[in-house]
Amino acid sequence: MSQSFKEAEKSRKETSANREPIKVIADSNALFVPLEFKIDIFAELQRLLNRRFELVLISPVKAELEILTQKNSPKMRRNAAFALSLAEKCTYVKVAEKPNEQTDDAILRIARAWKVPVFTNDKALKAKLRDISMPVIYVREKSRLEIDGLIS
Repeated sequence: MSQSFKEAEKSRKETSANREPIKVIADSNALFVPLEFKIDIFAELQRLLNRRFELVLISPVKAELEILTQKNSPKMRRNAAFALSLAEKCTYVKVAEKPNEQTDDAILRIARAWKVPVFTNDKALKAKLRDISMPVIYVREKSRLEIDGLIS
């Protein structure tokens, strides 16, 4: 029995709509993107990924943002407070922290374990993620998000 094109297309759309949302780990600087580049990161992630996604804030990144709200210049404190308010739209995940582990190392460890992309503009972190073949989402030409690597 053959399906019509419309039935096959409907079936394909239902299958893709029912897939689990893709998790994307946010680095702290990803949450500064709306302020720095005037980019709606949630709309851009939707455009880029073309599927449901879940922006994940892991505990070391949240701790880093909380520290930034208390130290540094008044402008940085305001920006960090904005990033924390934006983080409320993310899924918070408390992860086990290893002694003396830097935030970037925790992001690398979790991204590798979960096999998910990371949203960052940090050059050093992007290079480390590429070295372990993890997809990286970053700002391109100060106007849009781009992805480097394949998402399964």
